[in-house]
Amino acid sequence: MTRSLIPGILAMAAIVVASNILVQFLFGQWLTWGAFTYPFAFLVTDLTNRLYGAVAARRVVLAGFATGILCSLIGTQIMGEFGPLVTWRIAIGSGLAFLAAQMLDVSLFDRLRGARRWWSAPLLSSLVGSSVDTAIFFSVAFSAGLVWIEPANDVGWANEILPLLGLGPAAPLWASLALADWSVKLLLALVALVPFRIIVRQLTAKAA
Repeated sequence: MTRSLIPGILAMAAIVVASNILVQFLFGQWLTWGAFTYPFAFLVTDLTNRLYGAVAARRVVLAGFATGILCSLIGTQIMGEFGPLVTWRIAIGSGLAFLAAQMLDVSLFDRLRGARRWWSAPLLSSLVGSSVDTAIFFSVAFSAGLVWIEPANDVGWANEILPLLGLGPAAPLWASLALADWSVKLLLALVALVPFRIIVRQLTAKAA
């Protein structure tokens, strides 16, 4: 089984590394390019779960988690214009969010494996996992209430009160960033159903 997991582990590692790099580049006012690559981590997890089971999926998740920790540690040592590219709050939030969301995705997918509709397991597990991921990451990384995690890190910019996404009620800036990120995750969870269905059909047909 270990050899069969290599493609999933490599794909997960590639997504995590790419997302850590692309998160440094803005896309519009509320997003970074990393928002468009990271959601596909759920696709890798769900494909592994569907093809090899929950135990295998958890191994792939742990490989992605280890990759993410390494990327964060490197990022904390690289100085940008405004300080380290990755603050400790971001590193902690990223790690906690990834591990909690992906493990929840694995558990939900496994419970829904026998659902009548093929898309129930990948879609619902990804939607719930994505929601948990966004909530944990943005609150840990930027919420004023958690400033004790890294007191020297000024997150005042993220807590500036502005209209939500420039249109809605007043809210901290980080809430707009979280909502935009979450919306992309939900959209890509739907998009990911297409490659999920194609890959599962092809691989199960070969195994038959």
